[in-house]
Amino acid sequence: MRIKPIEIAVFILFVIGALFGLMFLSQKGGLKEAQVQDDGFSYEGFSVKYPTYLTFLGLEKEEDSSLTRQDIIKVTEIVTPLEIETIDSKNDIAEMQQIKELPDFSKIDTTQLVRIKYPKDNPNFAKELRDKLSSRSCRILHYGDSQIEGDRITAYLRNRLQHMYGGSGPGFIPVLPVYRQISAKVEPSEHWERYAFFDPTKKKFSHKKYGAYLSISRFTEHQPVLLDSTAFDSLPIVKASVNIGKSKKTYAKFRRFTNIGLHYGNCKYPVKVSVFNDGELIQQDSLITDGRYHQYKIRTLRTPTDLKIQFEGKVSADFYGLTLDGGSRVQIDNVAMRGASGTIFSSTNGATYSRMIRQLKPKVVIMQYGGNTMPYLKDSTDIDKYTKRVASQINWIRKRAKNTSFIFIGPTDMCLPVNGKMETYPMLPYLNTRLMETCLENNVAYWSMYDAMGGKGSMELWVEEKLTAKDYMHFTWKGTKIISELFFTALYLDLKEPINNDEA
Repeated sequence: MRIKPIEIAVFILFVIGALFGLMFLSQKGGLKEAQVQDDGFSYEGFSVKYPTYLTFLGLEKEEDSSLTRQDIIKVTEIVTPLEIETIDSKNDIAEMQQIKELPDFSKIDTTQLVRIKYPKDNPNFAKELRDKLSSRSCRILHYGDSQIEGDRITAYLRNRLQHMYGGSGPGFIPVLPVYRQISAKVEPSEHWERYAFFDPTKKKFSHKKYGAYLSISRFTEHQPVLLDSTAFDSLPIVKASVNIGKSKKTYAKFRRFTNIGLHYGNCKYPVKVSVFNDGELIQQDSLITDGRYHQYKIRTLRTPTDLKIQFEGKVSADFYGLTLDGGSRVQIDNVAMRGASGTIFSSTNGATYSRMIRQLKPKVVIMQYGGNTMPYLKDSTDIDKYTKRVASQINWIRKRAKNTSFIFIGPTDMCLPVNGKMETYPMLPYLNTRLMETCLENNVAYWSMYDAMGGKGSMELWVEEKLTAKDYMHFTWKGTKIISELFFTALYLDLKEPINNDEA
């Protein structure tokens, strides 16, 4: 049977008409899942995502937003980030000029900066923070999610503070790095495997002794029960090593470290450790086999260019990581926990955490969380529960790290697709507010990264400016420097000595 063109045209018009008619059945926000509210309709448990005729024809009035691309450009122009020094200057005068390099407030409109909020119950918070940073030794632990992976944000802040107060070295680095970082050269041999307490793909060790950095590296499999002599004798001897050197692609301050700390625990069997510098044996010992946390110290007269730590044993200890320090003043450890929301600290072994904290002696803890939990918060009740959990974690750490100042950096603006457009999560402003309120109530300073970016709808504009990646989540290198300098400048305004310092 031959079909006439007119019949085909009528059929097409009928289908188009039917599809358009379905738009009148669709409801705005008809499909609700967590915070997602797409247009669509449901019938007897069957849901269909479908535009309304208003959305399709562009007749719906969009929510008024005064934020423009020019506003974001203004945000990024408030500060001028530092570049990485490509040459490590040996000129003392040039070095002094670098150290004195601080924000040029003649070019900064400080009224446009998002400032750090401090607890009203502690008016001396900023002074206490300044005193700690000015002390002979001030270690800072920077805990965060994937936003700080690869030493992002932390590295910039570390460089700034080390120039202000002194100090050198990149601080903590895992024996087995799992993400690219440029702050130091750390190259493990074969056999190593990493077990992070926050990694859902890894089985958790029953002892829960993950230390202050919440991850472990081992060169043999974990032995859940103590081996008898027969079982132990049957095991082969395993050799593993890690090479350490300075990076040529990082800030000059990080290229100077002479105090190397090897942090380990759960060592119950003999492990021989040999340290070589440029191929020459400089130290040789056996790790302590009492099962407790210990730090094995390595000291060099100058930054090693090729330091090799070699291990030999049948059963590996748990290695919590390396600290590469200059020996005094400001040291900042980057502890990136991909996928974490800052709520797992109290689930680890408190005794091991405490012993390691007593060795590290941190005076400041920076926590940067909130983004990973945002997609799973359905309403204000969920947010209130989450913020209470955050407060409990802070207080758990505070009991073990006494006399420590806490700063919390809130989440970025975050987007989700709604009817084909990227929009800020509806509950994000409330999460930001509740995190700030909870922190201030618990003697924790708070900096809103969400507001610093520009607030609601800013993420899409940061993506357009190539300041954040197209995943609408992580900062690019350029964006990292800008957001880091915004935080540092806000911090510096509160740390700098007043012109008439009556306390001097």
